[in-house]
Amino acid sequence: MNKHSNRFLPILFAIVLVLGMIMGALLNKNQTTNNGLFSGSKFGSSKIDQILDYVITDYVDTVNREELEKDAIEGMLEDLDPHSSYISAKDFHEINDPLMGSFEGIGISFRIEKDTIMVINTIPGGPSEKVGLMGGDRIVKVNDSVIAGNGITNSSAVKLLKGKKGTRVKVSIFRRGIPDLLEFTITRDVIPMYSLDVAYMVNDSIGFIALNKFSATTAKEFDKALRSLKKKGMTALILDLRGNPGGYLNAAIDIADEFLPDQKLIVYTEGKARPRRYAFATKKGDWEKNTLVILIDEGSASASEIVTGAVQDNDRATVIGRRSFGKGLVQEQMSLADSSAIRLTVARYYTPTGRCIQKPYKKNHFEQYYEEAYHRYLDGEMKSADSIHFPDSLKYTTPGGKVVYGGGGIMPDIYVPISTDSIHTFYNTLVNKGLLYRFAFDFTDNHRKELIKYNDFNSFNKGFNMSDEDYSELVAYAKEKGIKQSKAKIAVSKNRIKTLFKAYVGRNILEEKGFYPIYHQIDPVFKKAAEVINNKNEEETQH
Repeated sequence: MNKHSNRFLPILFAIVLVLGMIMGALLNKNQTTNNGLFSGSKFGSSKIDQILDYVITDYVDTVNREELEKDAIEGMLEDLDPHSSYISAKDFHEINDPLMGSFEGIGISFRIEKDTIMVINTIPGGPSEKVGLMGGDRIVKVNDSVIAGNGITNSSAVKLLKGKKGTRVKVSIFRRGIPDLLEFTITRDVIPMYSLDVAYMVNDSIGFIALNKFSATTAKEFDKALRSLKKKGMTALILDLRGNPGGYLNAAIDIADEFLPDQKLIVYTEGKARPRRYAFATKKGDWEKNTLVILIDEGSASASEIVTGAVQDNDRATVIGRRSFGKGLVQEQMSLADSSAIRLTVARYYTPTGRCIQKPYKKNHFEQYYEEAYHRYLDGEMKSADSIHFPDSLKYTTPGGKVVYGGGGIMPDIYVPISTDSIHTFYNTLVNKGLLYRFAFDFTDNHRKELIKYNDFNSFNKGFNMSDEDYSELVAYAKEKGIKQSKAKIAVSKNRIKTLFKAYVGRNILEEKGFYPIYHQIDPVFKKAAEVINNKNEEETQH
């Protein structure tokens, strides 16, 4: 937040204004919408309005009313907790659309490459695919205005390309092999946003599903995938929640309900102004008895932790990976009159054994809160579970006698440390510096004509591998970037690097379904999950 001495007094006045706005909204809870969010209403009092008007009209310097309000709100929320936040009107859709399950736009995935919007893939059936846009296209102009080379950002690109369904946008694109720009007029439409990355059969009996968030459509997506894998013979499921930051509480409850028998407690919430509310499983679960393994890490938060805590506390699944983020606070979103909104923490949630997994935080020190995962590296936790120490006061016991802990994320049943081996230093360096990803991206771009023939995973998996010549080019590329390794270390990492390179190229042309099945060959957490399931199957066979 920008702070200037000549804005100090206006900010104080604006803080008073905002307090009045929020109190007015909270006192008018009868004005709620069907989705449970507060609708805009007339906030504040005449005295507060008079003070703010006085500041705007008579303050010694010119001040912006909207900026004053924004700064004041953000300053006030910083004194509460890390997850209470203000959403400006211009950022509202960008922040909320991912959780709604759809947005209105042209239907592409893209990245900013050399100051230009580069299309990675078009969304199947979307408006861009229908008019002929392709992966690898560079968007040079939007509505006849040049945007390439002008410092375009992801945020500004989204604002240019998104828009109301039925509206049109003209784009001029550069395509390799064609000297002139190609012109397309695209009619925007509703574009689905999926929370399920991939669902596939690992072998004849093990299925795998990865969720990237908990949105309004997650339960339907998951149910469809689960039914499909069951028809293919799945008897054990690996659910990957690594890096999943959460989302809607109800979506988490719906997913947990798939795994737990009727009347089992999933979660309960409680706050000063929110009486305790319990969520129990129903009879509708489609995976209540079969083997379940859940994967988590330091990026698994909120709704991911609700699902994981529910199955762990009910002795229903094996949790594998690293300690989760530790977010146990529940937010409600209040809409304001100008289409902005406030997400306010109104309750804490608790797992079935009574654990609150919210990690500690200090007011006005939220940077430290979000950097806590980084300090796990420094403290040695990422390398060994022995570095984690929970006080006895945070100890809980499940009905099956398993000891679990609260107060700072969910500790997995089986801990898999991050790989820090000294043998594969060349691999680790290429990955950590993003060089392998960069090389694979450029390779895909330069060989798109040859790669386009792979229209499904099986053909890609059988037909494509990194050649020794390409590997030598990668080694030379790394050397150009200052990465020098001995011949022995370059050789020992060769197979692992080739596998991840293939996975990256697979993602570039086939999205996540081209990535996961290949990456899992070198993913230690996934391999541990498959090992646990196979060992359990062997034990059951012996008995």
